[in-house]
Amino acid sequence: MNATISKTTTQPANAGVWRPAVGLAAVSLLLFGFVYSMAGIGLGQLLFPAQANGSLLVQDGRVVGSALVAQPFTDVRYFAPRPSAAAFDPMAAAGSNQARSNPALAERIAAETQRIALREGIAPTAVPADLVTQSGSGVDPDISPAAADVQIARVAHARGVPPAAVRSLVERHTAQPTLGVLGEARVNVLALNLALDRAFPRQP
Repeated sequence: MNATISKTTTQPANAGVWRPAVGLAAVSLLLFGFVYSMAGIGLGQLLFPAQANGSLLVQDGRVVGSALVAQPFTDVRYFAPRPSAAAFDPMAAAGSNQARSNPALAERIAAETQRIALREGIAPTAVPADLVTQSGSGVDPDISPAAADVQIARVAHARGVPPAAVRSLVERHTAQPTLGVLGEARVNVLALNLALDRAFPRQP
């Protein structure tokens, strides 16, 4: 007598889990990886178009830089920014990482202080700290009003204009603390130098 043996096919215990898991992953990727990102970009372009595009500064119809990134200015006709440990390269933005106890830092600051004092015709003790110290990013676009003030006489003399005219331009480009309490007063060096060229064009 032949016995019939029935075989029962069983499904894996987790067979019903894969479909909703894959669906949830796909929806999450679509919503948070694409829709959310595009919404953020769209709102940025709508509400803050200048900032969303890099806070670019334009002169004579061409982009000359960003208000967020410092550039080196060595010509006596221009205001100088803070020194940079990154050589003003935004792709290598960094500070010097030297501790205050590092002798090399003290030597560099002392030498830079003497250089700035000689360039501006002032006493070494009158050199503002931000003109001889490097920022953490290495591309800090701003200087303090005091740092701009000690450069006014040099810039005015080099351009052949009254110091009062240059001082007025500095005052117009001095930003106050955000909401009156956040940060400190500051002067954007690139924006100020562009304004200098517009107000006092270089003579041929």
